[in-house]
Amino acid sequence: MARTGKLIGRVALTVLMLALAVAGARWLWQRYEVAPWTRDGRVRADVVQVSPDINGLVTQVLVRDDQQVRAGQVLFAIDRPRYQLALDEAEATIALQTAALNQAVRASRRDHMLNDLVTTEQVEEGGAKVEQLKASLQEAIVQRNLARLNLDRTVVRATVDGVVTNMELQPGDYAGAGRQVLALVNSDSLYVDGYFEETKLPQIRLGDPALVHIMGLPVVLHGRVQSIAAGIEDRERTASSRDLANVNPTFSWVRLAQRVPVRIRLVSPPANVRLISGRTATVSIVVPAHRPLEGQG
Repeated sequence: MARTGKLIGRVALTVLMLALAVAGARWLWQRYEVAPWTRDGRVRADVVQVSPDINGLVTQVLVRDDQQVRAGQVLFAIDRPRYQLALDEAEATIALQTAALNQAVRASRRDHMLNDLVTTEQVEEGGAKVEQLKASLQEAIVQRNLARLNLDRTVVRATVDGVVTNMELQPGDYAGAGRQVLALVNSDSLYVDGYFEETKLPQIRLGDPALVHIMGLPVVLHGRVQSIAAGIEDRERTASSRDLANVNPTFSWVRLAQRVPVRIRLVSPPANVRLISGRTATVSIVVPAHRPLEGQG
């Protein structure tokens, strides 16, 4: 009887251990192969590449690296006297063209009043001169407006609220039009990109709640799925000189699931959490129970 009890106990223990192994294997499968979560997440933000619209020497730098700035705040200034002189010259040209036009108008009126005392050719030449001077005056006004715009552009301001980064600009540096001199991280655009395996995408929907664990932080951030990338790069195909597909002739029998970016919009992140673009994160999507997979039902 005792031996029978021991045998039953051993069988029960074996069955229990087998059941635990099956349950554990099922949990691991669900966790790593089915559940929509990833350790491959990044804090991202829109970055404004600040560059001047004109050429010139930098005369003032009013911010420092990693400084918080507000939209409209002056970042730096470019050689203003040079562009002020250009504006003054344009104003003088307008005055000169205006005086010449007024004189031509008076002469044209006088020719019309003299009637037969002047030839028709003189009257026509006088009218043509007035029209030419009007066009010259309009051109001078455009040049004046351009000079005024360039003068305004000597002061470069922040276009968004954010943090100045990659700041190496110094007074005396020569800034070229369209050449980036610093970067401005838009602090109002912070979000998280989670790179999910394509096999997990069928469970993810727009608006799903998300849990974000930033590496090194004990708090959990909350967010929602804002968008799913519409495409990723095909590394097996490259462009050719004749615009024909250049497909890699080799094929690996071990195919890894592609990773697709899923953007997570953070919902009211705590003020004491330092969100830095580029920090790594673990992202988990909260999927409602019994939701059918994409393409099912």
